[in-house]
Amino acid sequence: MKLVKLAAFACAMALPVSADAKPPLREVKEIDNELYYIAIANEISEYCPSISGRRMKAIGVMWSLRSKANSLGYSDGEIRAYVESDSEKARMRAKGEKYLSQNGVSYGKAETFCALGRKEIERNSAIGVYLRAN
Repeated sequence: MKLVKLAAFACAMALPVSADAKPPLREVKEIDNELYYIAIANEISEYCPSISGRRMKAIGVMWSLRSKANSLGYSDGEIRAYVESDSEKARMRAKGEKYLSQNGVSYGKAETFCALGRKEIERNSAIGVYLRAN
C-alpha cells in the first residue's frame, strides 16, 4: 500500500512540472508561423487595392489554432496574453517587415505589395492561401 501511495504522490508531483514545462506560445511553430502568415497576408491586402484577404478562412484557422493551443495545455488566458502582448506584436511586425523588405516591398509603393501578393497567390504559398486577387 505504501508503494501505491508513493507512486500516486510521485505522479501528482510530476503533473505540475510538466504543465509548467510548456514552451512559450511563440516557440510553438505550428501556431506562431500560421499567425505570421495570416499577418503578412493581412498587410498585403491592406496596402494592395487589387488583392483582398480571405478573412473567413483566416478566422477559421485562428479558431483551430486556439483549439490546438488548448489541446497542448494552454489556457484561454495564456493564449489571449500571447496574442495581445505588445512585445509579441512588435516581434511579429519586425519579422514581417523583414520578409516584406527582402521581397522588394516598399510601404511607399502599393504596387510592390500587389506584386508580392500575386506571387504568393500564384505559388499557393502559406501566405497566398489567405489572399484573393480582385
